[in-house]
Amino acid sequence: MKVSEPIETAGSKRNWNLQKLGHDYGMFIALVAVVIAATVIYPGFLGWGNISQVLAQNAPLGIVAVGMTIVIINGGFDLSVGAIYAFAGTLAAMVTLSTESVLLGFSAGIASGFVCGFINGFVITVLRVNPFVTTLGTMTLFYGVIRLISDNGPVIIYDEGFQWLGTGSVGIFPIPVLVLLATFALGWLVIHKAAYGRRVFAVGGSKEASRLAGIRVELVQGSTYVICGVLSAVAGCMGASILGVGQGNTGTLLNLQAITVVVVGGTSLLGGEGSVLRTAIGLLIIATLNNIFFSLAVDLNWQGITQGLILIAAVAFEQLLGRVSTK
Repeated sequence: MKVSEPIETAGSKRNWNLQKLGHDYGMFIALVAVVIAATVIYPGFLGWGNISQVLAQNAPLGIVAVGMTIVIINGGFDLSVGAIYAFAGTLAAMVTLSTESVLLGFSAGIASGFVCGFINGFVITVLRVNPFVTTLGTMTLFYGVIRLISDNGPVIIYDEGFQWLGTGSVGIFPIPVLVLLATFALGWLVIHKAAYGRRVFAVGGSKEASRLAGIRVELVQGSTYVICGVLSAVAGCMGASILGVGQGNTGTLLNLQAITVVVVGGTSLLGGEGSVLRTAIGLLIIATLNNIFFSLAVDLNWQGITQGLILIAAVAFEQLLGRVSTK
């Protein structure tokens, strides 16, 4: 008996086209709309001086968002990025002051990110504690440790070499912008062109299937938290360099902001799907909105409300596309 093939109706084809259009171009269309609005509100928005400043100001957030993208694609979650950011920046400032070596300071800060990421990965993969609970706990732990070490006060540093990472430039390109672009480029190569990236996607899609395929699931999972920790530490060192001070109470909203950037870019919170380039679009949308808020002198409380609504809307949009695809 011949089995009949499923008939593709006009309605199902239309729904599939709608889903593909929304998934592939929805956020890009949103970015174009936001940029047009910004240009109308602030005619000088598209000038290189403003664009470079906007990118430099949001570079630490973008660097953290790349790490968060990798963790979420792998099916994980990291609420401790803000604490790692504060830990690394403060430690870098303290070591630089005590040793008078910027290299040792930044090395110590980045190394702390590796250790924090390793702790997250170990607890999640070896002790098998839920990622949300783990990183919520380590967030409190990391904040407590760095505040204790710094005596709960700011570590002010005037070293020009230390501040170069956050305020220096090469020609017309600020150093933070160059580091941001390099991070996105490296993240794209690792996740979308290397064998490691394919394993990250596979584990995020199905741990059991990945294990049967011979992938060392726990090693891949743990490594994503290490990468996220290191990138959060790089961002923390940059943040301390920009301000000329390391503080153990910074980055408290960085986890929400990074997740917002990643989700707005179109990476699924369910894992197994996402793109570093989409995260770049999400960053540009959020950065442009922040620039609009600044030019209009919008109250910080309203900015927080807006970011929360954007996050909810982005997740709801993802769910809507999923429902459309099943009809």
